[in-house]
Amino acid sequence: MDYVEVHCRLNPMDPWRDILIAQLAEIGFESFEETLEGFKAFIPALEYREDLLGGTMELPGAGPELEMSYQVQVIGGRNWNQVWESHFDPVWITDRLFVRAPFHKPARDAEFEIIIEPKMSFGTGHHETTSLMVEWLLETKLKGKSLLDMGCGTGILAILGAKKGAAPVMAIDNNIYAYENTLENAERNGMSMIDVQHGDTGVLWDDTFDVILANITKNILLEDMGKYLAVLNPKGVMILSGFLEMDKGDIVAHAASLGLHFTGEKRKKDWIAVKLVKD
Repeated sequence: MDYVEVHCRLNPMDPWRDILIAQLAEIGFESFEETLEGFKAFIPALEYREDLLGGTMELPGAGPELEMSYQVQVIGGRNWNQVWESHFDPVWITDRLFVRAPFHKPARDAEFEIIIEPKMSFGTGHHETTSLMVEWLLETKLKGKSLLDMGCGTGILAILGAKKGAAPVMAIDNNIYAYENTLENAERNGMSMIDVQHGDTGVLWDDTFDVILANITKNILLEDMGKYLAVLNPKGVMILSGFLEMDKGDIVAHAASLGLHFTGEKRKKDWIAVKLVKD
């Protein structure tokens, strides 16, 4: 299969590289390689749309200080496993969770260990937003509580929730590769009881949850927060990330308009994760 490669160069890179990668993932780009100058993004040639790329690469909030350029080319098929294996190192999140790939050695002193084979999915624990979500989960009492992970990526958050005793656990992603990857990773970690769904909020029917996680993007969070609220139990907790510190005001204000109370935040670099509680 042929792929389209977008090679993006940025100066400065932070936080714009992470923002662009997240936005490109939303329009179907499946794999990313960080480079010294920025990053490369890949999408099947049959799914590539030049108009979507052009709109996504616009960063109106960046200002004139950002220097950005990108090149587009068609390349042949690649061994994606070799690509991500060459870039994926094991990672500790606090001193409690160790995230590794199947080819890494286990950590004997880890309270929790999750084995992730990310392939084309987002969520290995390396990105600040995933790490922030994990930190909130490690602090949250989950035993016997129902949990929903929206935009589950690799399934890392749903798997950690299940390991901490949450039940039932549902994980949803509209990307077919993320859906399949979560199924594989849940099985790999002995958490095959997780209900993994391919889709978006449209697959939510009669289920309700005590804890809802969503590490997505600002626009999707603003669009879907009311739908999350509709399936959140009274006194339930909603933990959101995937947006920058400068966007906190918009997220918290919209949450307040829905009756959700802001109770705390965690920050890393320019990224933030907030905790909200329903009356």
